[in-house]
Amino acid sequence: MSAPVRVVICDDQALIRTGLTTIVDAQPDLEVVGECGDGQAGVDLARELRPDVVVMDIRMPVLDGLEATRLLAGAGVQHPVKVLVVTTFNLDEYVYEALRAGASGFLLKDAPPDRLLHGIRTVAMGAALLDPDVTRRLVGRYAARIRPAEGGTPRDLPLTPRETEVLRLIADGLSNSEIAATLVISPETVKTFVSRILTKLDLRDRVQAVVFAYRHGLVT
Repeated sequence: MSAPVRVVICDDQALIRTGLTTIVDAQPDLEVVGECGDGQAGVDLARELRPDVVVMDIRMPVLDGLEATRLLAGAGVQHPVKVLVVTTFNLDEYVYEALRAGASGFLLKDAPPDRLLHGIRTVAMGAALLDPDVTRRLVGRYAARIRPAEGGTPRDLPLTPRETEVLRLIADGLSNSEIAATLVISPETVKTFVSRILTKLDLRDRVQAVVFAYRHGLVT
């Protein structure tokens, strides 16, 4: 058997930490190796323990989850840690900023336990996770603010028309199977397109692809 996924829980509410820890530790393939109540403690703990995933709250004392995420997973971090952000607010602008800071995804705190567990496993495997209920509304709300900051137009992108179409659908929050159904192609073909898009644009995962699409005006 493979070793369980090692998780650190970082949330300033003790009751939330206890609940998350109980849910995660009940799974044979997951293990909580540490917990803490502020962002700085989370950074220190993650650097010490090197967990597979940090479940990170946003609004915390000492150091908020946004800056903690940037220190653990942001650009230029030599050994980035995968961060799954959880938040109470489904339109919290800090969630978008956390994705820019390097988080591998986010979930709402009122998501069912199975979605949380799926999120941890997904992020641990190196994939990205965006809560399907709020992805488009969240990023779209701030698209007008962030898009002008980036140069270039869709015509400047090193993508084929079909790859650009797939990128737009990714930004709309569609899964691979939904993209396959929309374009009437196989899921395997979609995976190939996604891989090419990430490689050509030098993006880490689907989260960065969503942000990229909004920055470059591919989604309105």
